[in-house]
Amino acid sequence: MDAIFLGTGSAWGLPEHGCRCRICQKMGQLGEERLRTALFLEAGEHLLVDCGPDIRSQLGRNGIENIDAILITHGHGDHYIGLDELEVLRRNGESVQWSPIPTFASETTWEIIERRFDYLVGKLLDKRFVKIGQPLETLRTRVTPFRTTHSKSAKGSVGYVFSEQTMTGVRKLVYTSDFVDVRDEGSLLGEPDFLIVQSHFFYEPMVNRPGHMSFQRSLEFIQRWRPKSTTFLVHISDADAIPGDEANVSLKKTEPVEPMINPRTGQPYGIPTCQDEWQERVEEIRMDLNLPCKITVAHDGLRVSLW
Repeated sequence: MDAIFLGTGSAWGLPEHGCRCRICQKMGQLGEERLRTALFLEAGEHLLVDCGPDIRSQLGRNGIENIDAILITHGHGDHYIGLDELEVLRRNGESVQWSPIPTFASETTWEIIERRFDYLVGKLLDKRFVKIGQPLETLRTRVTPFRTTHSKSAKGSVGYVFSEQTMTGVRKLVYTSDFVDVRDEGSLLGEPDFLIVQSHFFYEPMVNRPGHMSFQRSLEFIQRWRPKSTTFLVHISDADAIPGDEANVSLKKTEPVEPMINPRTGQPYGIPTCQDEWQERVEEIRMDLNLPCKITVAHDGLRVSLW
């Protein structure tokens, strides 16, 4: 299974238009960009996980022209609003060979999708409902949805577990999407080979209005689920308030509940502003906590061979 991280940013992407905060300014100076989070998997079939407003450029940048199935995690715009852009796949295909793309989501999420894109159903999209804990039907890859808690406006949100029998045994990838908690997980999420986890905030915020996961709190799930190989961080935002930044007065900025303390300096770990700082800071914390698995801060366009 190969993975392409099409986008690794939050709902408005980074740098945010018109933002003067230190994070957006640093990324702008370096020419860095994070489009809305989406994932593409190749495992004998082509699977698109979420489809935000950047999907046209994401597919073009990565040379993707074929999608066998679409998996939507929840009904927020940055995860489904790009579905209409996929109409070009049908328009440019051969009419005698075309069939709608199997598109999986919870019933609640489908209600949201159809309010906007009812005209795509049956023409571009073949509507399929997910059932928690039951593998999706008709796919060659074993994909099992699990229930996640995100926010009041994202009822029916799910994550997905991808598993495959290989010559060396069963391999497993857990994809959380946006979440603030996971309950009733059972053994499904334990000890995956790879984990892709949301890290919207660096520190757990004092007020978590959007119901997103922070890197600080994700460490609890990493320690609980015990990934064997690598954890990838995605859905990174600019919502952390950096001490002394004049832009901290903006609505999106939030102070941490309790910053993590560097045991060598006795001071909080600095909030990262760019890709290199994120990776350096995460590796520093991983070493300090003696976590066995590797943690990689994913960036747009990152390609990884999982197994």
